Amino acid sequence: MAQQKSQYKGLRLVLGDQLNAKHSWFADDKAEYLYLIAELKQEADYTKHHIQKVCAFFKAMENFAVALDKAGFHVLHLTLDETQDYSDLPALIAHLCDKYQVSSFDYQRPDEYRLLKQMMELTLDQLQVRCFDTEHFLVPYEELDDYLTPGKHTTMEFFYRKLRRRFNVLMDDSEPLGKQWNFDSQNRNKLKQKDIDAIPQSLCFANDVSDILKRIKRHKVKTIGNSEESLRWPTTRAQAQDLLAFFCEHLLPSFGQFQDAMTCKSDDKWTLYHSRLSFALNAKMLHPKHVIDSAIAAYQDNSQIDIAQIEGFVRQILGWREYIRAVYWLNMPDYRHKNYLLAQRNLPSYFWHGKTKMRCLSEAINQSLDYAYAHHIQRLMVTGNFCLLTGIHPDQVDEWYLGIYIDAIEWVEMPNTRGMTQFADHGIVATKPYAASGNYMQKMSDYCQHCHYDVKQKSSDDACPLNSLYWHFMHRHEDKFANNHRIGMIYRNWQKQDEKTRQEVLTRAQWCLDNIEQL
Repeated sequence: MAQQKSQYKGLRLVLGDQLNAKHSWFADDKAEYLYLIAELKQEADYTKHHIQKVCAFFKAMENFAVALDKAGFHVLHLTLDETQDYSDLPALIAHLCDKYQVSSFDYQRPDEYRLLKQMMELTLDQLQVRCFDTEHFLVPYEELDDYLTPGKHTTMEFFYRKLRRRFNVLMDDSEPLGKQWNFDSQNRNKLKQKDIDAIPQSLCFANDVSDILKRIKRHKVKTIGNSEESLRWPTTRAQAQDLLAFFCEHLLPSFGQFQDAMTCKSDDKWTLYHSRLSFALNAKMLHPKHVIDSAIAAYQDNSQIDIAQIEGFVRQILGWREYIRAVYWLNMPDYRHKNYLLAQRNLPSYFWHGKTKMRCLSEAINQSLDYAYAHHIQRLMVTGNFCLLTGIHPDQVDEWYLGIYIDAIEWVEMPNTRGMTQFADHGIVATKPYAASGNYMQKMSDYCQHCHYDVKQKSSDDACPLNSLYWHFMHRHEDKFANNHRIGMIYRNWQKQDEKTRQEVLTRAQWCLDNIEQL
């Protein structure tokens, strides 16, 4: 008996981080394809995610499915209830291709190596399998090696300048607007109380995820962090657009100068002057060029936004985001195994509950547990710095960062964590380890106020652990960094101290390492 002919030409997969309504797929004949959007246990379980992260992706996928359906597309939106009987994504795809008797299967190139490998190894008998670009990043995948060399360091600044020229962003003919490329030196101001008072209350949404929470519990998905039935994160393109407009109007005028600042006095202003657009960008609800163009339009229309503010923001999107993606793809899969400093210590338990006497860590970790969010300096110079100084194994650092942050997808998380914060890649991303003592915390935050430890002390029992740990880190890796032109002077300063002082500092650091769970 002949099989019934399918009403669809093909099945098309839309992953949870491919919610791009502007993709050229959606210019095709609406009747030809069935679009699959599916919640999968393999995606919820490949690491232990923050519960708000799981909720945000599932809700955004649901909303995207609804939007496509309203626009006249054929959509198959499956929840964990409908996909629980399939071992993994390929098994689900094979079943659906057979069920609907399609002649082709299409997917957009995944942005995580493990998923790309899954798709490339997919075998569907007598079916045409096609891979499409996500049409999201400014630099096409095929051109990445025009900018970076695998296994080698390329300075992000030079990469950034090339993209500024290529896409004519903040340019005055062939010269950078403002007569210089980078205003980073003006991006390091500490927040004073008047600056905190001027921050508008964070724009948050009220997305009902109560059913998703029940589903997560029903399927025993292991998560971390604090949940909320009314999710504050944008889960539609319209909400993401609102958040972008809010940033451009209210936060961009002061963003640049305070983008590295940290405070524990923010309360309902916990995002400070940051855009909080990374989840919407990484889920592809917003295109990076649209975000850049919107911010530049605000800069041109608002005299309160100076060049340092807009350049600092553009550098994060056009420069760092594109650069990190290039590092990831040009160095995988070997990149995930890099551990140049041979770090072996386990991640302390307080990274999962936030109960530590170190106020900087407590503030950054608890904020992450509460909101699935911390800005780039909290990630780099607080939690990342601590893991670097104490020699935490980069696998465990990767796992924590990938799980806890709502915007964390491996392409953006791994080079930032293993490369930028841990120097595990031997300088592919950074030219020096981003190590800092308590002095940095005091300079850039108010975390040191009312801390259990004294930031001005190095070797006493109440001394800030970062002070001794910093010198212990530099001391034990002297063979690797003494000739580094960016930090050679630090070793000269260390050698100038008398032997008794150095030994007291190292003894205090060793106590901190031996008793890391008690800090």
